[in-house]
Amino acid sequence: MIKLETPRLVIRDYTPADEEEYYQLKSHEGAMLRYQSDIMVHSREESDKEFAGVLEEALKPDRTFYFLRVELKENGRQVGSVGYTVTDRTPVGKLVHAGYFYFPEFWGRGYGTEAFSEVLHFAFKEGGVYRVTTGCLAENKGSERIMQKCGLIKEAEHVDWQWHEDRMKTRLEYRLLKPEYDKRNG
Repeated sequence: MIKLETPRLVIRDYTPADEEEYYQLKSHEGAMLRYQSDIMVHSREESDKEFAGVLEEALKPDRTFYFLRVELKENGRQVGSVGYTVTDRTPVGKLVHAGYFYFPEFWGRGYGTEAFSEVLHFAFKEGGVYRVTTGCLAENKGSERIMQKCGLIKEAEHVDWQWHEDRMKTRLEYRLLKPEYDKRNG
């Protein structure tokens, strides 16, 4: 079981006791609807099935899904979820696509950066990861700022790339390679 800690947060694998809070996060319109609608759940049944898969995946020795619960260290309250999915395994390491989503009440407090930074450390130092990619719509300045603060490098700006909220929008793509991470973090 993965359990990471920062000064303010615990970032860990989900457990069966988290089922209700998983549903609350994944179905929360403020946290999911605007920028994460493709992974939002729309029913208890959908959430329960997805959650069972999350628990099952965490037990696999060759797991590919590393999305973790983020909670406040002081009281265990769920802040959101952060992690990555392995998209390929290469001789130099895993290639992963990362992401994060948080309840809106926790936006702008540095929790996203704190959690994502710790997951990057885990990925590169313990998880055998070579390349992390992630991205967001250009208008999602908070998400982009998390990527920048964590040392990711902008790789692409895809103009009118994605249909969102009744119009075409620009998407930004960021990356971080293990040698870049190591150079930045000693």
